[in-house]
Amino acid sequence: MTIRCYGEGWRVMGRRTGRWRGRTVLAGAAALFSVVASVGQATAAGTPPPYRFAADAERVEGTTTATDAVRLTPGTTYRSSIRNKGKLYYGLRLDAVSTAYVSATAVPKAGTKVVYADGIKVSIQDPNGHKCFSGDAAEARFGPTETPRPLTAWASRRTGPGTYSCKGAGTYSVLVERISGAESSPDDWELELRYVSEPALKKAASTTAPEVWNSASPQVIDGPARPRKGGTSFNEARALEQGVWKDLVQAGQTLFYRVPVDWGQQFYATAELGPASGDGFLGNALGLSLYNPVRALVDDAGAGYDGTQKSATLEPLPPVAYENRYDIDDQVSGMRFAGWYYLAVHLGEEMADKFGDGPLDLTLRVRVSGVAGAPVAYDGAVVPRDVFDVTAGDKDAASIGAVAPGGDGDGDAGPDGNTAMKAVAAGGIGAGTVLVLGLGVWTVVARRRAAAAAGAAAPAAGSPGAGSPGAGAVAVPFADRPDARSREYGPPRTW
Repeated sequence: MTIRCYGEGWRVMGRRTGRWRGRTVLAGAAALFSVVASVGQATAAGTPPPYRFAADAERVEGTTTATDAVRLTPGTTYRSSIRNKGKLYYGLRLDAVSTAYVSATAVPKAGTKVVYADGIKVSIQDPNGHKCFSGDAAEARFGPTETPRPLTAWASRRTGPGTYSCKGAGTYSVLVERISGAESSPDDWELELRYVSEPALKKAASTTAPEVWNSASPQVIDGPARPRKGGTSFNEARALEQGVWKDLVQAGQTLFYRVPVDWGQQFYATAELGPASGDGFLGNALGLSLYNPVRALVDDAGAGYDGTQKSATLEPLPPVAYENRYDIDDQVSGMRFAGWYYLAVHLGEEMADKFGDGPLDLTLRVRVSGVAGAPVAYDGAVVPRDVFDVTAGDKDAASIGAVAPGGDGDGDAGPDGNTAMKAVAAGGIGAGTVLVLGLGVWTVVARRRAAAAAGAAAPAAGSPGAGSPGAGAVAVPFADRPDARSREYGPPRTW
C-alpha cells in the first residue's frame, strides 16, 4: 500500500470407441473440457498483470523542458514512460475559468526493485514556472511495503474565488517527476496520464466548506457476500453497489473497484482479509485506498496481518458537495464532485513469504447513504462528459457488476476473471455446438437401426449433470471505530 498523502500506489482462472458417432460426441466434450481446463490453469498459474492501461490511451513523449512540451487535450488518456530520476513536461492550454485536473499513474514492471522513498510527484506550473497548489496527494511513494505496484498522484489548477495563484489564462505545463533513491532500479516506469477539465459554475456558490456533517460510524453492512472480481486498474475496475462483496487477492496484487456516489451522498468502505495458515506478522499487509473521479487520493487505511482475519476501514467522509474543495483536509476536499469513486486494495508482496502463494479471501463492505441531491449547474461542458454525474446507466452497471471499459490487452495485461469467463463462454458455445451435432447424428443412426430391428427398444436419453453452487461468505461486522471524526491535521499515516 502506501503512505497516506502519497496515494496508493498497485494483479489474474475418455476413452475412444472406434466408431464415428462416439468419436464425434467425445471429441466435442473433450473440446469443452479442454477450454475450461486451460482457462482454469491460466488463472491459477498466471502472474497477475501490474496494470491494464486504457485501450484508447494515446502515446505521448514527455520533454525535458516546458517550452517543448506536447500539449494534452482534456478528456484524453495518455500513455508515456519515465526513466530513473527523470523529469518530464507535458503542455496545457488553460482558460481563466476552468479547473484542470491531471493525474499520473506510474507502473513499474513486475519484479522491479523499489524502496521506501521511491515514488512519483505531479505538479502544474503557470507560464512563469510557478507551481499551482494541489495538496498532499501531489506525491505518492511506495512506503514500507516496498512492493512494485501502480502509484497515482495528481495536480490541479484552481479557478474562482480565493487567494491561490495560477488563475489566469495561458500556456501551463504538467511536470511529472520520478523520485528515486540510491538503490532504485534503473528500469523505466510506464505512465498513464489523465486530464479532466471542470468548467465554472453558472451561479456563484459558497466558498466555505461544510462544518457540520454526520461523522459517526455507519450501521454495519451485513448479509451474504456476493462474488465480484476486481480489475487491475482504473480502466477495468469492477462496479459495486452498496453491499457485501467477496473476492480473492494474491500477494503483491492490487485490485480496483468503482462505486457511483451522487451529490449529497456519503461513502463508507472496509476491506477484510480472511485467515491463512502460516507463521509470523507483517505490519504492512493490507491496504485500502479511495480515489475520486479525477483519480485524486481521498483517503487510505491499512492493517497488519498475523494469519487471523484483519480489516482496514476508511474514516467517515463528508457527503459529496462542491464546497468541500475549500477545506484544507484532503479527505474532505476530495469529496468535491459526484461520479465514480475508486477503491484500490493492495496485498503486500511479503505476504507470500509468510503465508504462502495462494490467494486469500477478501471481503469488501460498501455503504452509500443519503438521498441523491440536485446536480451542480456548470456554465459549460465537463470534459470528459458525465465524469461528474451519476447516471441511470451507472447505477445499472453497479447493480450487475459491470467492468469499466477495458485495457489495451497487450503484454502488460494477462487474463482476468472477465477474460476467463469470455473464453469459457466462447469455448462452451463452440464445443456445445459440436456436442449437439454429434448427439443429433447419433440419435438418427440409433433410430434407423431400431426401426430395422423388430421389437428393438429405443435408447433412453441421458440427463445432464448439475453443477454445485459455491458457498457464501460469512459476513463480518465493521471494526469498532469512534463516533466522531477527528479534525486534527497530523502527519501522514504510514502502515
